[in-house]
Amino acid sequence: MKKAIILLLALSMALCLSGCAGKQEAGTEGSSVVVGFSQLGAESSWRIANTASMETAAKEAGFGLMMENANQKQEKQIDAIRSFIAYQVDVIVFSPIVETGWENVMTEAKKAGIPVILMDRMIETEDESLYTAYVGADFYAEGRRAGEYLIRKADALGAEKLRVAEICGTADSTPMRDRQSGFMDVVRGDARIEVIASVDGDFLRSKGEECMRELLAEFGRGGIDVIYSHNDSMTLGVLDVLEEEGIAPAKDILLITVDGEKEAVDALKAGKINCVVQCTPNLGGSVMELVRDLKAGKEVPKIYHPDEGAFTDFDDLTDPSVEGF
Repeated sequence: MKKAIILLLALSMALCLSGCAGKQEAGTEGSSVVVGFSQLGAESSWRIANTASMETAAKEAGFGLMMENANQKQEKQIDAIRSFIAYQVDVIVFSPIVETGWENVMTEAKKAGIPVILMDRMIETEDESLYTAYVGADFYAEGRRAGEYLIRKADALGAEKLRVAEICGTADSTPMRDRQSGFMDVVRGDARIEVIASVDGDFLRSKGEECMRELLAEFGRGGIDVIYSHNDSMTLGVLDVLEEEGIAPAKDILLITVDGEKEAVDALKAGKINCVVQCTPNLGGSVMELVRDLKAGKEVPKIYHPDEGAFTDFDDLTDPSVEGF
């Protein structure tokens, strides 16, 4: 009976919201577990792959999936979560666009007895009981790997001074904060490395391009030695500008990026990027495993980080394991 009610409500939700940009799906036919999933957007290849991972994993697990794309708007995520609560889904999963502003809606989910799994991004709260688990990268460790690469590269080049411009992700998001702090904690003790600018690229390729043009206008062609970009989409925008301006990427300006998209890894192999720090989007399987354990009444880990590393120009890039998603 519960399955039939949820499926009917899911279909009603799809019909009522069909004019919206988000996507809603009824649960897989025959499923006894329905997951409500609020994705923050489709701003990059990483995010698209992450959504596909959730869809595939839900199907393989035999779970229904009600999904809403928030298109980078927190209010749409809050509305989606409230809809999931109203329809009594079994578990809510969402990737918060920013860290703050979730206490009220998550308290509503807690009162309704619906577990919440945070995926890819964390929230800032004094009450950690509001969420059951977090599945996603250790962004601080990613930032540290970027910084460690730069120090190794400075040693290899015999560099006396490296001026770094940082292109950050969405302001106040977990990956932006942690990728910045991890990187800074590594490089601030090295007198050779100076961070001359940190600008907001919002994880968008178009913004990465815009930021690079502004940085060149401010510092000139010879005033920047390194770009540390918080994701591949922005880095690819940077790459477009450098090539257009006749600046040799990975040579005239070192490029350090985070994610591991195929296009970025291919650029690394082509000698146009120096370092790609991995951040896997394939989190769906881990999320659905947690859902299964929660429904079985098992305890689940509060934090789950996938194993990740980095590909760099120090590696054997002909190795078949060096590949993007």
